[in-house]
Amino acid sequence: MYKKTLFTLSLSFVVLFAAAQEVRQMSLQEATDYALEHNQNILNAKLDIEVAEGVVKENIATGLPQINANLDLAYNFSLPVSFLPSEFIPGAPPGEQVAVAFGTKYSGNASVGASQMVFDGVFFVGLEAAKTYKELSTKKHIKSKIDVVEAVSKAYYAVLVNKLTLELVEKNYGRLDTLLQETKEMYQNGFAEKIDVSRVQVQFNNIKVNRENSTKMLGVAESLLKFQLGMPINEEIALTDELTLDIFDDAKEGSFGYEQRVEYSILQTQERLALLDIKRTKVEYLPKLDLYASLGAIAGTGSGANLFNIGNEWFDFGLAGVKMSVPVFDGLRKHRVLQQKKVKLQQVHNNYDLLENSINLEIEQKQVAYENSVKTMNVQLENMKLSQEVYEITKEKYQAGVGSNLEVINADADYKQAQTNFFIALYNALIAKVDYKKSIGNLL
Repeated sequence: MYKKTLFTLSLSFVVLFAAAQEVRQMSLQEATDYALEHNQNILNAKLDIEVAEGVVKENIATGLPQINANLDLAYNFSLPVSFLPSEFIPGAPPGEQVAVAFGTKYSGNASVGASQMVFDGVFFVGLEAAKTYKELSTKKHIKSKIDVVEAVSKAYYAVLVNKLTLELVEKNYGRLDTLLQETKEMYQNGFAEKIDVSRVQVQFNNIKVNRENSTKMLGVAESLLKFQLGMPINEEIALTDELTLDIFDDAKEGSFGYEQRVEYSILQTQERLALLDIKRTKVEYLPKLDLYASLGAIAGTGSGANLFNIGNEWFDFGLAGVKMSVPVFDGLRKHRVLQQKKVKLQQVHNNYDLLENSINLEIEQKQVAYENSVKTMNVQLENMKLSQEVYEITKEKYQAGVGSNLEVINADADYKQAQTNFFIALYNALIAKVDYKKSIGNLL
């Protein structure tokens, strides 16, 4: 008795917890908006933009003053030896070299140095290239958004189609259940044979399995949609959009330009990067100019403790200057590099023709596929309506005693096959619509 009560309480808690979960209502637009904020691919693309911003700031930092501090304390346990003519050493034999150890047992060097770039063509071109790289990251972010919208749209439509399929399967289940009960009554009253009941029973058994499979497929489709949204799988959602034939009226092609495709815009940015890469090699021929300065102190003593006697043992020094570096000859290295980069630029130009032809072909293919899929869907819709009429007439004839049970079973099978064909055609038309809108740059 105790165990039974505990189980009941636990079950009640689960029911209350499930009821407390919020069901998120989502239209297709709301779903895409949610995905653009939560999808992991979008989040990573945003981080790529932050990385690009960091690269720009890193390049700017190289042009700012560079300051370094150095401290060197050494114990010279073996002093280096220098060779001097004997004439410099009193009492040494003339004409010989005398080895003399120079230095102190302890030495120190402390300094602060600063440098400022005045002119470096590579720096300015690199800064411009870094900003262009950031622009490229932004466009790749846009491409990620388009890909996510495409995936979410297809997953959303898959849920709607599976939902409609399940609803129709439920109706078929109820229809066959009624037909089975009626056939059993007719058999009991002597108006039908045992084989008639068996035929309907087979169809009913099949629709039960079909209903279970459709329920599972709807769950899988919803999980896929949540995955594309970047949403936890266990969160509950309810789709608010409905599928009507009007949904295919908003994919008409307007004016199209290659710039509407983000791939074309990315290629334009890649061209600018290639041009900047060439420019960077050219400016390497220019001289570099830097200012520098250093301030410090040195010490040399025979006692390590005296190194810390700042006032008496350390001697100041300082210097400032300007440094110019002029490239003269590098074995034609820059020339060879420049030729390679020009070839790469030519490849980018060739990619324009390749991309334009690819876009033209894609638009043509997607448009034809979209138009054909819509026509196929309309035909299958008409077939489904006709097969429904045939089934209803056949059933009425059978109930009136002027038709056979086999005709009803065949009409039912044709009706369910027509339903399957329609939903397949409907889903294909929806996918073709998404693909076509993406091909003309009208998806995002």
